Amino acid sequence: MTETREQDARYQQILERLGAGALAQKLGITILEASPELTVATMPVEGNTQPVGLLHGGASAALAETLGSISAFLSVAEQKKAAVGVDLNITHLRSVRSGTVTATCRAIKLGRTVCVHATDITDEAGKLIATARITNNIIDLP
Repeated sequence: MTETREQDARYQQILERLGAGALAQKLGITILEASPELTVATMPVEGNTQPVGLLHGGASAALAETLGSISAFLSVAEQKKAAVGVDLNITHLRSVRSGTVTATCRAIKLGRTVCVHATDITDEAGKLIATARITNNIIDLP
């Protein structure tokens, strides 16, 4: 149990040092939990809508990619490596007009050269609004 807490603390330190990125800040993404295996975040719908008032699909895609990238990066951060997205696929299943969405990102593969994560995005009622898959290549840091 202590090892898990220490590891969680290291992940938190890495996140605090790097942040989730400028786009994540603009979208209002809040990271609730982060690890290579599971990352959870919320994002407000307000301010992230398209012209007819629905959550913008690009905002959902950015949320999914942010979580997948954070998870992949955390899996290799202590090895002086980084994760770079090479593929993102998202399917929008229902619309949402207000409130907050929650994204849950789970690892499918945590490899030496590639990481794959799946993200489900739900509305406040827990209904699935989108599902995504992101693939990150693992690269050496300069």
